[in-house]
Amino acid sequence: MSISRALANAIGVLTLASAITASWADTPGPTPPPLPNYAQECAACHNAYPPGLLPAPSWRRLMTGLSRHFGDDASLDQATTTEISNWLTHNAGTYRRVSEEPPQDRITRSAWFLRKHNEREVPLAVWKRAAVGSPANCIACHAQAEKGHFNEHDVRIPK
Repeated sequence: MSISRALANAIGVLTLASAITASWADTPGPTPPPLPNYAQECAACHNAYPPGLLPAPSWRRLMTGLSRHFGDDASLDQATTTEISNWLTHNAGTYRRVSEEPPQDRITRSAWFLRKHNEREVPLAVWKRAAVGSPANCIACHAQAEKGHFNEHDVRIPK
């Protein structure tokens, strides 16, 4: 093999490796096993969102503002708050798409969420269906959302 061909092959391999790494940077890692107190306290009112969907600063703000949690008082005792907060921030999203802090720390207002759920992909009427209710109800269309699986090939939008 000539030196120029070997060099071209090496560049090709590096380019492929770079592309794979870049695609991984935009994908959440495995969802950690659920924390029992998180499942009990937070999932009592809404989906138990995988911690990788928000960056650590967003989780910290949400956990320090539980007395005014999106219009509700979701206050917990200090030990439970600390435990859940530590778990969320330890398992928070660090990959590229979650590195930005979304407006009001809302998953549904993050750039990646809006890009994936644009009106062409999910017409506004879908959010108004009784079985869906709002963009925050991930599990309505993503059956394995609580496990952190959001593969678009597994989406089933209710009628």
